[in-house]
Amino acid sequence: MSVAKVIEINASSAKGVEDAVQHGLKKAAESVKNIKGAWINEIKVVTADDGTVTEWRVNMKINFVVD
Repeated sequence: MSVAKVIEINASSAKGVEDAVQHGLKKAAESVKNIKGAWINEIKVVTADDGTVTEWRVNMKINFVVD
């Protein structure tokens, strides 16, 4: 029988949403093992005064199997 746990993290990138997700997952994998998936809860943007997007931010839940 397996037990899974869920943690919530925030990550950001100037490149885009996918890059922010990849960055967040790679950083979490440095201390969390057995990551099995993630859910993206929110996507936010930071904008410049002219309305252009300067940073993408994601809030996600990561699930992993506990040893």
